[in-house]
Amino acid sequence: MSKKTSYLLGIILTIILGTILYYFLCCSVCCGKETCKQKQNETKSVVTPEIKEVTKNAFAISDANGDFNLNLNDNFNFKTSNFSILQPVSSNIGDGVLKLKDYLLTNPLKTVDITGFYKSDETNNSAYPNLGIARANEVKNYLVLHGVSSKQIDTNGKLNDAINPDENSTLFGPLSFGVLTADASDTSSMEALKTACDAIRENPLVLHFQTGQASIALTADQRQKIADISHCVDKLGVKMQVVGHTDNTGNAAKNVVLGQQRADFAKDYLTKNGILESNIETSSKGPQVPITDNATEEGRAENRRTVITIN
Repeated sequence: MSKKTSYLLGIILTIILGTILYYFLCCSVCCGKETCKQKQNETKSVVTPEIKEVTKNAFAISDANGDFNLNLNDNFNFKTSNFSILQPVSSNIGDGVLKLKDYLLTNPLKTVDITGFYKSDETNNSAYPNLGIARANEVKNYLVLHGVSSKQIDTNGKLNDAINPDENSTLFGPLSFGVLTADASDTSSMEALKTACDAIRENPLVLHFQTGQASIALTADQRQKIADISHCVDKLGVKMQVVGHTDNTGNAAKNVVLGQQRADFAKDYLTKNGILESNIETSSKGPQVPITDNATEEGRAENRRTVITIN
């Protein structure tokens, strides 16, 4: 073997040995074995984001104690964090609702139960305790406007994180439906309802806000009371009464107008939140019915209020 060949082989062996030493010594001392292994794994694997299948529930209503059965691929759809039904509603849904109306008319002891679903990551901007109830209430209004009696509709809300929207944040049919049959001899439910509605009359919902403000912030208890008032309106056929009150500062006639403006503002808020306008009556008492002394600013603030109850 010539000297030149031996020289070249020596260089090659030196490079190979240097590479091996660099790999073991650098990875174990300079950057750490675990870090090197992690970098190797990162280069070998690519994280694929989880793709959730879009939920598309059918508009399905069946009566286990009767002969009504409806199953349509279409349904009422909503945007996430919203309770307004997306338009247009399929004509198939309209036809199905008419069939349901005819069935309920011939079976007055039956009610349709609507449960609206909502996800835990949605924002509830409705006047109801949760978006599920708000969505169920919107569907109820659709049924009522198409001839179904509100007395034959029950609404509920349920948390359901298994429902998934599409890429445009549309929830397809976040609802379930059922048909219930009442016992004509059992009056306990109606008696309990009347007791609950009497309690609302004795302890109505009282709101304090500035006339013309952008929105009304409700507590959880106030949201529940609106749901209870709405339930009484649906089941007993009563009206929601919205009455505006003022303190005694200024002109009495102008205060009556101001009280009416407060009542109308609250009515507008309620109608935007799914209460049918035909079920709301407004009026103003102005400064005529104070609940405390107007001699102090605190007392006047308490008297500036809007009261929501039922007749």
